[in-house]
Amino acid sequence: MEKIITIENLTFEYTRVEDGAAIRALDNVNLEIDKGSFTAIIGKNGSGKSTLAKNLNGLLIPTSGTVFVDGYDTADDDSIWEIRQRAGMVFQNPDNQLVSSIVEDDVAFGPENLGIEPEEIRRRVDKALEEVNMGQYKQKAPHLLSGGQKQRIAIAGVVAMRPEIIIFDEPTAMLDPKGRKEIMKIIRELHEEGITVILITHFMEEVIEADRVIIMHEGKVLLDGTPYEVFSQADVIKKANLELPIMVELGQRLREKGINVPEGIIKEEEMVKALCQLKSQN
Repeated sequence: MEKIITIENLTFEYTRVEDGAAIRALDNVNLEIDKGSFTAIIGKNGSGKSTLAKNLNGLLIPTSGTVFVDGYDTADDDSIWEIRQRAGMVFQNPDNQLVSSIVEDDVAFGPENLGIEPEEIRRRVDKALEEVNMGQYKQKAPHLLSGGQKQRIAIAGVVAMRPEIIIFDEPTAMLDPKGRKEIMKIIRELHEEGITVILITHFMEEVIEADRVIIMHEGKVLLDGTPYEVFSQADVIKKANLELPIMVELGQRLREKGINVPEGIIKEEEMVKALCQLKSQN
């Protein structure tokens, strides 16, 4: 697989305001991200996951080590424009990304700053709003929309710039369950279109949809693999003070009670199928 992001010995430190102490948020992280993949990164608050996200498009520059995005070094000032065109970012609070009083103007803001021709901007804005199912709101004021709708507009603004990579930094953290499902549906669809997706989240139920799961703990990579490989290491996950996905936890409890459901179940439909098979055998 072609690598689109390469992280080599990445360390990031910041200075604590209270006493001037150096705090190491990332500690010698090494990762490679495949082009077109869907990678979910999870961890407790303070684990370094959001700091890692901001290092992926040059919002933060490594204290030491390197981050390459499509071959461009994020520490190279001359490359930052190329990096930002390739790696778009969606943040936790959509209000921090909305800059205009009209939805379609907001979505057009990014392409306009890239110097795209007006006719092409019009096409991109319409397509991006369609992709997030917000075309009917293009003349609305963003501040009148719900949290989930605002987040969709923020995603459309990034999509309209046609990045190869979209980094989602806890995009559902401020949304209700319905809003979270809507945003996850859009993320899946963008991945299916070939966009490289990096999802930072603290919701276990979101990461099981990824190709790859990375668990961060105290600034380091604790686990890295497919969802099935990662969540088979329940003891390691619990020691990091993280909850297991609901179906993994349910499977453990059922086996403790003598109900012989197979290990490795992480999705609801897999659990339903396993229980139906057990019932048919009795």
